[in-house]
Amino acid sequence: MLTKIREKAQGAFAWGIILLIAVPFALWGIQNYTGTSQETPVASVGSKDFFQQDLNKAYEQYSQNFQGLNIDEQVLKTEALKKLIKDEALLQYVQSKALAASDENTRDFIKTLPYFQIDGKFSETQYKSMLAAQRMSSPEFVNRVRSALIMEQFQHTVTDSSFATNYDVESFFRIQNQQRGIKYLTVALPKLNEQPTEAEQQAFYQEHQELFKLPDQVSVDYLELALDDIAKTVEVNDEKLKAYYQEQKALYATPERRKVSHILISITDKQDAAAALAKAQEAKKQLQNKDFAALAAELSDDQASAKSGGDLGFINPGDLEKSFEDVALTLKLGEISEPVRSSFGYHLIKLTQLIPGEIKPFEVVKDELTKTYQKTQAENQFYQSGETLAQMSYENPDSLQTASDALGLSIKQTALFTRENGDGIASNPKVRDAAFSDDVLQGNNSSPVELAGDKVVVLHLHERKEATVKPFAEVKQEVISAILKQKAKQQADDTVNKIKARLLAGESIDAVATEQKLDVQTIENLVRTNPAFPLSVREAIFKAPKPQGDKPSIFTAEFSPNEKIVISLYLVKEGEMSEAEKKQMGDIRKKMSAAFGQADLNMLMESLLAEADVKIASAEK
Repeated sequence: MLTKIREKAQGAFAWGIILLIAVPFALWGIQNYTGTSQETPVASVGSKDFFQQDLNKAYEQYSQNFQGLNIDEQVLKTEALKKLIKDEALLQYVQSKALAASDENTRDFIKTLPYFQIDGKFSETQYKSMLAAQRMSSPEFVNRVRSALIMEQFQHTVTDSSFATNYDVESFFRIQNQQRGIKYLTVALPKLNEQPTEAEQQAFYQEHQELFKLPDQVSVDYLELALDDIAKTVEVNDEKLKAYYQEQKALYATPERRKVSHILISITDKQDAAAALAKAQEAKKQLQNKDFAALAAELSDDQASAKSGGDLGFINPGDLEKSFEDVALTLKLGEISEPVRSSFGYHLIKLTQLIPGEIKPFEVVKDELTKTYQKTQAENQFYQSGETLAQMSYENPDSLQTASDALGLSIKQTALFTRENGDGIASNPKVRDAAFSDDVLQGNNSSPVELAGDKVVVLHLHERKEATVKPFAEVKQEVISAILKQKAKQQADDTVNKIKARLLAGESIDAVATEQKLDVQTIENLVRTNPAFPLSVREAIFKAPKPQGDKPSIFTAEFSPNEKIVISLYLVKEGEMSEAEKKQMGDIRKKMSAAFGQADLNMLMESLLAEADVKIASAEK
């Protein structure tokens, strides 16, 4: 291939580091102005405290892995907190073992991070500028990266030491490809019409009041600082815009595009450079009377492109070797080059298509340019106003009025919302977390909450409604439905348990099914991936003990919220590796080794967490 693939250190861990560092650089960090001294930690590991803003950032990072999936927000928050704690426990452990990453390795890694590069190369100016924007010193940042590299080094010593044998792989597939034969009966929850008595309703209501509870609700006053609002106040005229247009012209330019074909005469052990050059020169002469594509198909040693007449498609600067590219980018449409030397041999290059570059005129991009110019000019004021907002709201914690007067921002108000749901700005989980923080509930202003990189709010409690139980009259129908469902479930459970007992006593499932007016379903070769059963049912089937002789294994499972099943497991066939799986034995063994290594690391992490001094302030957070 002509294309040079320039690889960078971009393994899974490298991207993990980039993600870790990306989030701080995506924020402008004014919440750090006030510190966290007035907050109660949400968790601590040894002497290290984590506050709500730490959890918010961890959640923001962690949830990016599950975008588009319908996963409960509270579940993700819980997992994000667990990860925060695990990472800190591991960091403290590796630090206690005096593990180290060299200055050279740390510097080299930092230089690969795209945030500090211009045109693909590390820029000292960019590096210092980005750190300054985050109010972070170079030693502090280097130490953060060094810690992450040490953690990676330690994890590799654990995961890379594990291995799997062919026997392990074969044993795995004996279980994984196992097939089971079952018969089962489905028992549906009955439909009940008899209404519960008033006494039953009242008793159920009193015993299950958590089902009818209205959660805590708050509404907040807030100040909103937005870059777009400040940008709208920036004055613009054509003179300023045209000067800015000249600076940003490259953004509105469409580069020239060139499509080329080539004929390659390779330099090999059998054919030296002189012979290859002579052959290329002879080919150039033949092109006076022969079609380029036809000759490429006949002569070119680049078999992949020869099939399509030597076509390499559109090329971009940097894609190809410099010697090839220097010529290809200067050819006229239809022109064929003299032989060009590369590391592969000699090439004849033809420019087959040329799409000229163009720059959008000022008038066409004026509206877009105006918005960009205003936003750019407003950024410094936005940052300074953010500092003022943080300072004023911190120094005057019992009111937003001082900050409102200083910045000319109107105090807005939300409707009531809960920890889990809200409208407007309260639809943002970071706002809800801040609104229910100890500081805000005690009547203080919140720390600045970033809704995006260009918008921030400060909250103050307006109203709080503590959790209350709804009146019985309001939930009477819910109570009746819950009682009927409970009774139906109990009746279904009784039926299922009686059927199970009879089958365990040796009765035939077919005979019991006939008596109960139920249908027997049979699957002779059930596999673990059968989509006809929910995962929980499949797990129950494949965890069930094997039948003993002629005696099947009997057990029950919940097929759906409204259906229960009684299962008779009568057959187990050990699995075998398929021919395709046998051919992939090496790759499978590597993957299994990695899985063993990860399991070892997980066990070690559990041990570290058990030994660490971990405190979590609230399960809700």
